[in-house]
Amino acid sequence: MIKIIMIEDDKEIAKLLKEYLYRFNMELINYENSKDGIMAIEDSGSDFDLLILDLTLPDIDGLEVCKSVSEISGIPIIISSARSDDADVVTGLEIGADDYVSKPYNPRELVARIRSLIRRKNKEYLEWQGDEITNTDINSISSNKNRNNGSNSDNIIGNSIRYYDAARKNNNINDSINAHAKQFEIDEDRMIIKKAGEVLDLTSAEYELFSILLGNKGKVITRDFILENMKTMSYESIDRSVDVIIGRIRKKISDDPKNPKYIKSIRGYGYKFVE
Repeated sequence: MIKIIMIEDDKEIAKLLKEYLYRFNMELINYENSKDGIMAIEDSGSDFDLLILDLTLPDIDGLEVCKSVSEISGIPIIISSARSDDADVVTGLEIGADDYVSKPYNPRELVARIRSLIRRKNKEYLEWQGDEITNTDINSISSNKNRNNGSNSDNIIGNSIRYYDAARKNNNINDSINAHAKQFEIDEDRMIIKKAGEVLDLTSAEYELFSILLGNKGKVITRDFILENMKTMSYESIDRSVDVIIGRIRKKISDDPKNPKYIKSIRGYGYKFVE
């Protein structure tokens, strides 16, 4: 889970954002004044993946906080403020902020910006494998991570953004997308999927989602990953939308939702295609 620290004196905003980000596998811890927030970063800064910082704070101006945090930690910083003056934006970015969003903002946009910064932060971690990262490398990393966390041995795509980035970099995640499976075959050029040689009557969203599952056979795909990577679904789509499309796909491939043969529901994560 991505762990985020926020310094925001508006309790209501902090509460709403905490609840919203939790849906995207993000834990938010808020401090209502600058001193407590800075102290938390000094004491356990390595435990946090990102800082969301308001500028208008009761004790210390947010720009001063940004400068102080930048001097003591390499944590990515997103400034979130109603102060949209160009001078504040430029100053914030110059003294250490990585991004700036003006209030009010779409929370789904904030999620996208958070992910972007986390991916950038994790880039150095990925590069130790060099430019020849393979699926075996990724699975090994994922397996080690799962063992360390005491979780099951399924390869989870979307639970940790870094694994997807590594695979996407080398185009490995979809290497098998044109391969013939036992029952299903994808034709990317014609954007069709066949079952036992018969073309399935799929909508664009159904085709795109099913392609993701087929291209990652045997791996758990989170709802969050699906929402982020489907062109036919907007950022404002909710997790339930994925479930609805999955239900339609199951009907079209004659997959009993109560006892599915092909698309398995993985509670708390998402779905996995098996054959």
